Amino acid sequence: MVSEVAELVPILRAVDTEVKSEVFKEVSAGWKTAREIEEKFGASGSDALRFFEKMKLVETKWQTGPTASPEKAYHAFYSSFHINATAPVPEISDVLHAAMMSEEAYAAIEEKIFEMIGTDGGDVADALKVTQTKLKALVKRSPRLDFRGHRIIRFED
Repeated sequence: MVSEVAELVPILRAVDTEVKSEVFKEVSAGWKTAREIEEKFGASGSDALRFFEKMKLVETKWQTGPTASPEKAYHAFYSSFHINATAPVPEISDVLHAAMMSEEAYAAIEEKIFEMIGTDGGDVADALKVTQTKLKALVKRSPRLDFRGHRIIRFED
């Protein structure tokens, strides 16, 4: 259930490219290994899985396959989304802007946040002159950033 407006970002970003959309359909239909996804969609399929895992849109398990060693497999957590969020217009505008800005514009902001927080994490809303809602939405969009409590950290697999 989506009850906070910033939680819309992962859902919108999960289908913002054809590859992500197709990979999400694959893992919604059943368990798929990273190898199977990469064989079908290439490196961008693997990137999509990493993004889904960071966004907590997929669950994982280890399974044995055609290779002798166990492989990580992915499956969508959700078969449907229930959205029940109310937000003032400025907040929803911040969230939609963060979700829909161009890759180039977003990459510049993401890199700035990444550098600002260093390896110890940090709080950067004031430095960027953005609202907490917009900052949360920007971080939710990133495969390289995450929150630990109220602090932004560099995401590690």
